[in-house]
Amino acid sequence: MNQNHLQRTLVREVSCSGVGVHSGKQVNLKVKPAPINHGIKFMRVDLPNRPSVSARFNKVVDTSLATVIGEDGFIISTIEHLMSALAGLNIDNALVEVDNYELPIMDGSALPFVKMLKSAGTQVQDAPRHFFIVQEPVEIEDKGKFVGVYPAPYFRITCTIEYSQCPLIRTQTQDQIITTDVFAKQIAPARTFGFLQEVEIMKKFGLGQGGSLDNALVIDQDKVLNPDGLRFKDEFVRHKMLDCIGDFSLIGLPIMGHVVARCSGHAFNHAFLEKFFLQKGAWQTRTLETNDTWSAAPLKQLAN
Repeated sequence: MNQNHLQRTLVREVSCSGVGVHSGKQVNLKVKPAPINHGIKFMRVDLPNRPSVSARFNKVVDTSLATVIGEDGFIISTIEHLMSALAGLNIDNALVEVDNYELPIMDGSALPFVKMLKSAGTQVQDAPRHFFIVQEPVEIEDKGKFVGVYPAPYFRITCTIEYSQCPLIRTQTQDQIITTDVFAKQIAPARTFGFLQEVEIMKKFGLGQGGSLDNALVIDQDKVLNPDGLRFKDEFVRHKMLDCIGDFSLIGLPIMGHVVARCSGHAFNHAFLEKFFLQKGAWQTRTLETNDTWSAAPLKQLAN
């Protein structure tokens, strides 16, 4: 079997520390190897009995400012950047331990997590990956927001954002077939962003306590306040794509399909996953074989 069709975990444990962007609280994070079919699970080591929860869409309890999962009275907040890094690097099984309720924001992108996970190394496990193979279109639309997924022999995302009031952004679109290399180089470095007036209001209400120019792009009218400027001309839409990958990973298995997202966010992505999961005639879950025509398609597409 093609190694890309086998499950993966880390070779060794890795860790990092930082501040939660909303809570402002310091948090220590560890990512550990896990056995086959374990999936991604989060554990609160600061609580009695060290409770854990699977990173699945049916465990999401809040999407107002970030993706938050929880169970039995405890939560794990702002998981989307780490989940995006795990999905982007094809890591299927891992245990994430944290000693506070919010993950560290690091530099506002997934790049620090990618570097950390790559330093651990990945190991192929003796079990096949299962995929959601999209067979029929699934769409959701409301008040200018749209998410759809369509049959395709790869995982592709077309993401569009519209900020007509902001000359710096306006309309931006990114279209990528997601491979580990594309993710690490083209998507992971893109940082979260916000508008100065919104940041000030959030802090007034006790939110965004850990936010700074070190971990977010801050826009004031037609300029970026960060001294180092942008990493990409379209860094804003690339970050929305990063968030989308993290949110979509909560379906629990990698997707073979073309995702189209327009003006979406965590809440709308979550609403789409709920609809997608219920439309069981639109997809099937199965493994990919070495001679499967689906398996060669991404390489052919990238070569064209």
